[in-house]
Amino acid sequence: MSLTVTRRRTAAVLTAALLVPLAACSSGDDAKQDTAGSTPSGSASAAPRANLTVLAAASLTDVFKTAGAAYEKAHPGTKLTFSFAGSQELVAQVSQGSPADVLVTADTKSMDKVRADTGTPAIIAKNRLVIATGEGNPFKVDDLKDLADSKLKVVLAAPEVPAGKYSKQILDKQGVAVKPVSQEPNVRAVLSKVEMGEADAGLVYRTDAESAKDKVDAVEIPDDQNAIAQYPAATIKDSKNAAAAAAFVAWLSSPEGQKILQDAGFQKP
Repeated sequence: MSLTVTRRRTAAVLTAALLVPLAACSSGDDAKQDTAGSTPSGSASAAPRANLTVLAAASLTDVFKTAGAAYEKAHPGTKLTFSFAGSQELVAQVSQGSPADVLVTADTKSMDKVRADTGTPAIIAKNRLVIATGEGNPFKVDDLKDLADSKLKVVLAAPEVPAGKYSKQILDKQGVAVKPVSQEPNVRAVLSKVEMGEADAGLVYRTDAESAKDKVDAVEIPDDQNAIAQYPAATIKDSKNAAAAAAFVAWLSSPEGQKILQDAGFQKP
C-alpha cells in the first residue's frame, strides 16, 4: 500500500472521529432547543399561525365575532374570516369543495351530511328557541298556541334550516298549526323580519333575541315544550391549515371559548 493511500485513509478516519462528537453535540443542542421552545399541544401558544376561514351557522354571528377577536389577540399572526349562513347552505359549500378550514352548524344532522369531508365533530354549545315579538309584545303573545292566530303575522325559518326543523318539531308536538307569512333561509332573517315590523312574531334562538333585546321581546317557551339545539364544530379535511384549524376547534371548548359562548347566552355542551 502506498504512503499516499495510507495518509488519505488516516485523514478520513480522523475526520470521521471529529464529526461524531460534533453531530452528537448538535443533536443535543437541537433537542434542548426543541424542549425549551415546545409547549403542550393544548396551550394557546402552540397553535400554528394561519389565515382560517370558518363557516358558521347564522345564529353564531355575534358571538363568533367576539370569539374571533379574542382568539386573534391570544394567537398573534392568526387571522379568522367568518362566513355566516344557514347550516344547509354551509353544508352545500363544503360538499361542493369551497375552500374553508372549519365548519360549525346549528344541528348534528347537518354536520352528519358532510361526515366524509370533516374531522370528528365536537359539540361546543347548546341553545333553545324563544318566541320573538316586537318591542313591548304589542300583540300579547304568551305561548306557542298564540302563534296559530290567523290575525298574527308569523315568520319561521324554512324547514330545511335547523331553526326551521326545531320550530316544526315543537309546534307539531303541541298540535299548533301555523301558517307563516314567510319562511326564511336562516334564523337571523327571521329575527330581522320581527325587528323591522314585517312580522308580529317568529321563532328564533334565545341568543338571537338577546342580541336584539332593544328591538324585540322574547317570550320563553317551557323546557318540556322546547327543543335543544346542538352546535357541532369540526375541521374540514381539505383544509390547508389542518393544525391551526384543529387548534381553533379545540379552543372553542376551552374555558376561555366557553366563557364567551355562555356570556352570550349559549348553554354548556
